Amino acid sequence: MKTEQADVLVIGAGPAGTVAASIIHKAGYKVTVVEKMKFPRFVIGESLLPRCMEALEEAGFLEAVKAKGFQDKGGAKFVKNGKICDYSFADQYTKGWTWTWQVPRAEFDKILADEVEKMGVPVSYETTVTAIEFNGADSTTTVEYANGEKAQIKARFIIDGSGYGRVIPRLFKMDKPSSLEPRKAMFAHVADEKRAMADEPNRITIIVHEFGVWIWVIPFSNGNTSVGFVGNPAFFKKFEGGSNEEQFRAHIASQPYFSERFKDAQLIFEPRILKSWSTTTEKFYGDGFVLTGNVTEFLDPVFSSGVTLATVSSQKAAKLVIKKLKGEAVDWDEEYTKPMMQGVNTFRSYVMRWYDGTLDTIFFADNQDPLIKSMICSVLAGYVWDLDNPYVKDHDTALKKLANTITIRDIFSKP
Repeated sequence: MKTEQADVLVIGAGPAGTVAASIIHKAGYKVTVVEKMKFPRFVIGESLLPRCMEALEEAGFLEAVKAKGFQDKGGAKFVKNGKICDYSFADQYTKGWTWTWQVPRAEFDKILADEVEKMGVPVSYETTVTAIEFNGADSTTTVEYANGEKAQIKARFIIDGSGYGRVIPRLFKMDKPSSLEPRKAMFAHVADEKRAMADEPNRITIIVHEFGVWIWVIPFSNGNTSVGFVGNPAFFKKFEGGSNEEQFRAHIASQPYFSERFKDAQLIFEPRILKSWSTTTEKFYGDGFVLTGNVTEFLDPVFSSGVTLATVSSQKAAKLVIKKLKGEAVDWDEEYTKPMMQGVNTFRSYVMRWYDGTLDTIFFADNQDPLIKSMICSVLAGYVWDLDNPYVKDHDTALKKLANTITIRDIFSKP
């Protein structure tokens, strides 16, 4: 069996894996990347957040992504019964990037992986990890290529950025259920020939369809738009019967906000279904490995947190792995798990308050306080590590208190 030596093995060539691979490679270490899928490949998570731009910049990816001409994204718009709440990242409380992109992920991820290869990092596609053995921090990973041949990769450290594949948690039985309720999504890309009917293509639009059910509308620069319905499984039973396309078109027809815009529109691919995606793991690291991105925990698509948590966790993990390889001490709990859980828990609070209606009360309130709105805007921009922001530091209690204040104010302001 062929054997390869590397300082660091990165599992997964998505944003998590490529950010980590680039940063560690730049530090002078030998990195190799294995990826189960053949690129380009479809994945959701198409609306980025400004915070991920910092990680993409450090990894050296920004210029290549800019050259692709993706749709700029400068904010997020929420719609309910014709009422609009618009967040512009330029107004956010936290200093940082005020824009990002909306991207077809197949193209975006391929750009990042190609850039890593140009840097001199080998990326092996259609390569499945079948076993990992640890001897202290050193590891021997057995992989199988598309042609059935097997090989071993010996590494001083492993970064698992395998996303939904969850390689290390799966191999070592580390998965555990998420605290979030199971949900389902049906989505497709649509040829958006009537886009002129809508305004502001430079932001994601999130529509409250009914309680606990929402729709994403993400315009791309290629003229297509990603449209997805998300809710509890019971909601989708109303439309069961017929093909996925028939069900998807029935969903579109039921939404007044865009039914005319997407009526009879060409679908770029057969509508797809994703369900019960929320999962977590008992620990984020071990002797010789660290988990990044969706491998740690994937929450929900509503606030587009996936790529941000993926790139930021990999940015942070890569720097700690470099310290470890240099022989320096690393406190993985304090330096990695604690800050990553700060970000995950902040997003989790916003996800939970979205589904229970708390954020409806806040987003669609009259006479919103500009300072508070800017603080919430920072969270929506991905700046969930800014503890100077009370809507980050006290994320759950602050949202509940604000919604209660608005409710009481509105009750007493009625004539």
